[in-house]
Amino acid sequence: MIRIGVPSKGRLMQDTFDWFGARGVVMKRAGSDREYSGVVEGIEGVVPVLLSAGEVPRELAAGRIHLGVTGSDLVREQLGEDEVAEVAKLGFGQADLVIAVPNVWIDVETVDDLDAAAAGFRRAHGHRLRIATKYHRLVRDFLQAQGVADYQLVDSQGATEGTVKNGTAECIADITSSGETLRANHLRILSDGLIHSSQAVLWASRVADWSAEDRAAYAGLAVKLGVGAQPV
Repeated sequence: MIRIGVPSKGRLMQDTFDWFGARGVVMKRAGSDREYSGVVEGIEGVVPVLLSAGEVPRELAAGRIHLGVTGSDLVREQLGEDEVAEVAKLGFGQADLVIAVPNVWIDVETVDDLDAAAAGFRRAHGHRLRIATKYHRLVRDFLQAQGVADYQLVDSQGATEGTVKNGTAECIADITSSGETLRANHLRILSDGLIHSSQAVLWASRVADWSAEDRAAYAGLAVKLGVGAQPV
């Protein structure tokens, strides 16, 4: 039986149901909205597993689900190519991971400017400039590629935009879709500060136990979804 991790609530869940439903694979909750189980109509050998978007990468990496829908930002942050394979981009859930700085930093428009500001900040204050984020891997790789060195990442698992005002960071790296929350907190995105453009993606686990029956069920699912015939 193929287990598909599906977001358990909100717009992401409904968009996932709609994407599969438009291709003849009807997913829905089993029972009330408080129950975290689901059913599938239109194909055999497949069962949805309702999870939070953040749990899907973990379950894929553990091999407890065969397929999973979640944002590319979460998977790129948490997993490597040896653990998952991209099956299909789904075209919804778009958001950008960006670096944003305070509006009052009038001379900081680019990542190079941030590098210079970080060096000056360390000379003036005796410690590295703090960047609040929950995307440590993606941000570190991006800044390393750009040659930025004088910074430290401060972990933030919520309300990241408020860390500058609260004095726990000098700038941030966070996901945004409209930019309204950034503007409300007097932050602006660097002109070249796009780290990753995220969207919902259907992923396949490379470490799950893909039995012969599972691969046969996937072949039927792949035809309906219009995706690659081999899961991994």
